Amino acid sequence: MVLGKVKSLTISFDCLNDSNVPVYSSGDTVSGRVSLEVTGEIRVKSLKIHARGHAKVRWTESRNAGSNTAYTQNYTEEVEYFNHKDILIGHERDDDNSEEGLHSIHSGRHEYAFSFELPQTPLATSFEGRHGSVRYWVKAELHRPWFLPVKLKKEFTVFEHIDINTPSLLSPQAGTKEKTLCCWFCTSGPISLSAKIERKGYTPGESIQIFAEIENCSSRVVVPKAAIYQTQAFYAKGKMKEVKQLVASLRGESLSSGKTETWNGKQLKIPPVSPSILDCSIIRVEYSLMVYVDIPGAMDLFLNLPLVIGTIPLHPFGSRTSSVSSQCSMNMNWLGLTLPERPEAPPSYAEVVTEEQRQSSLAPLGVCFGVCDDFERVLPGPLFAYIQEFRFLPPPLYSEIDPNPDQPTDDRPSCPSR
Repeated sequence: MVLGKVKSLTISFDCLNDSNVPVYSSGDTVSGRVSLEVTGEIRVKSLKIHARGHAKVRWTESRNAGSNTAYTQNYTEEVEYFNHKDILIGHERDDDNSEEGLHSIHSGRHEYAFSFELPQTPLATSFEGRHGSVRYWVKAELHRPWFLPVKLKKEFTVFEHIDINTPSLLSPQAGTKEKTLCCWFCTSGPISLSAKIERKGYTPGESIQIFAEIENCSSRVVVPKAAIYQTQAFYAKGKMKEVKQLVASLRGESLSSGKTETWNGKQLKIPPVSPSILDCSIIRVEYSLMVYVDIPGAMDLFLNLPLVIGTIPLHPFGSRTSSVSSQCSMNMNWLGLTLPERPEAPPSYAEVVTEEQRQSSLAPLGVCFGVCDDFERVLPGPLFAYIQEFRFLPPPLYSEIDPNPDQPTDDRPSCPSR
């Protein structure tokens, strides 16, 4: 008898949305089918599935251990969210090649259903970062006597929803700062900055309305700017690795000596980015809006206003501006938005901390997908088709920051002599 061959092994999910992109939340049931296509008859010991969700962090650092001695220190940590196994055909033991208990599968295409429930406890949102990731997947394994196993793994997406319609995320964020420039024994007038945004929580595609006043009483020409930053923090073995990247930016008009500029709701649009990750013990993803004044020859004057990027947008009846409600309308016209290839880069976080870090270099960083959904747990179909496309776009720039930099003794650097 001529033995048959395995032509294909595939996994498909019963998706909860119209876009056929597998997206789930904690407590949902993940179901689907393992499809097996064979030419001729084959004999099978087992067909299994293994579903797993976990967060994992890994990075390395070089260490000196004395004269001419160096070694590499590995930092790894992992959190498991669930681990599910099931047998679709056959039995558990696959370590022998006996002919007992085999199942015959005839030529053609065969489907085997599977189903399991995600934990009710909060799950971290799927994420791909430079030093870690949060991944969820299903793996199928076909075992036959005298053959190597045939294996296939397919990922699915999990979102832990963040509803921005909560008091803490609807509260305004504001701040005020002032800086006086000095040049040897001479001092010029101060540069002052006040900024406010209407709330802390936003969803991708919305525009943040910035209200600010910049007064330049110095002798220099300054430029007001604003930028959104994403901060990725990875934790392992009591250490932290942090990555900060520019997400979006805008520039105001140059401001000469004695002039004042006012922003009455200047808009900065949020591109498709990953939601904030706030509940994972080894990975955090946070956002902030930096409103700052670019001062030539001196450290910039800046304000950091915290942001939370959520998944459930502002309810229309709670909107205080027409632009917000229009951004969250059902047609979601903002889905065509992509990140600019090279946004005008404001200074990195390093540049506003210490002079020593002003020399830190930039390198590419992977950006993960974004999300905006309505009031249902089942998210709109067109959005997730776009998510998969955006997930692999070229990323913006990033800079790596020492989480415990040495603080300068005087945050008022001298100006160069004129």
